[in-house]
Amino acid sequence: MVTEGLDLRTTNLKVCTRLNLVHVFRDGFLNIEEFKLLTRALFRNDTGKIYRLEDQQLKDTFNVFDLNGDSHIDKEEFAFCWNHWIKVIVRPISAFLIVDVQNDFISGTLNISNCSAQQNGLDVIEPINKLLDTVKFDAVFYSLDWHPSDHVSFIENIGERELDPSSPVTAENAQTYDTVIFCGSPPQKQRLWPRHCVQDTWGSELHKDLKVFDNATKVYKGTNPDVDSYSVFWDNKKMTDTTLCAQLRMRNATDIYICGLAYDVCVGATAVDALAIGYRTILLDDCSRGVDLTDIEKTKNTVITNNGVIVNSSQVKAMVEGRDRRPELGYKLAMELKATLNERRNSNQASFSAT
Repeated sequence: MVTEGLDLRTTNLKVCTRLNLVHVFRDGFLNIEEFKLLTRALFRNDTGKIYRLEDQQLKDTFNVFDLNGDSHIDKEEFAFCWNHWIKVIVRPISAFLIVDVQNDFISGTLNISNCSAQQNGLDVIEPINKLLDTVKFDAVFYSLDWHPSDHVSFIENIGERELDPSSPVTAENAQTYDTVIFCGSPPQKQRLWPRHCVQDTWGSELHKDLKVFDNATKVYKGTNPDVDSYSVFWDNKKMTDTTLCAQLRMRNATDIYICGLAYDVCVGATAVDALAIGYRTILLDDCSRGVDLTDIEKTKNTVITNNGVIVNSSQVKAMVEGRDRRPELGYKLAMELKATLNERRNSNQASFSAT
């Protein structure tokens, strides 16, 4: 096991005192009841409200750090817990990802206010700008749909590719927002949209009222004419990733705050991928607007089920600063650590067997 040094006497003493950990760890061991006290000190907001970690989640998390399975966390195990869990929770590295706040989705060819949810994309700009003005994120990203004119998602291009026999809609009968299936290996399901966000057009530009930082990173997606790309991480076939993964790794990001357009399409797909990759993921409800109310609720349920968090922008500053620490995100991190440890054990066992 590789652990970094644990020093409760110097810089970490401030954090220990703030979390009321010094007396909890006084005898050199933590049992599960003492670990529960630790989580009560750890998971709270800046007004003193305590967030409760569910009993099973408490046991699961304790077991991650009880590396030798003796029902206690000793000093070496606590060093691992401290460096890889507590420090991340108290001092997260936060990225702000603003998804597709582009002209076509607000007042152009795919104005989402014309979709069934009838939500106004303009509503996201003010709260996003306020966050950019008031919260010190470690990195800021803007994603842009960046389609070639012959893109597969445009209903105008429905006749350019062969439909699979299993497609529920024929090319002749297809209408905007229908889902068809194109031939391929495997066949490719595709929702049809109006032509939108064509590269280097007004519709593809970020809205003029959105604050854009000079040092922020722009991520372009949907550039392959034959594959759509809802997520800012991957195309829909998971064949090609964008630059986002590498950029986040470069910055050692732990937490991703995601918002923009559309809630139930690109924002939702990005949040799901962020969780699958292992990031502590926060979806910003008042900074996102969507296409379909039912699909928006499905997106929310998926994020929550996978230990993501949904908050309003007014709660973000305290979370970024480590003053509002959510148990869902702590549990998510613990489960990612568990997966990493299991991978190492399996790899070591495989290497041992090979020799």
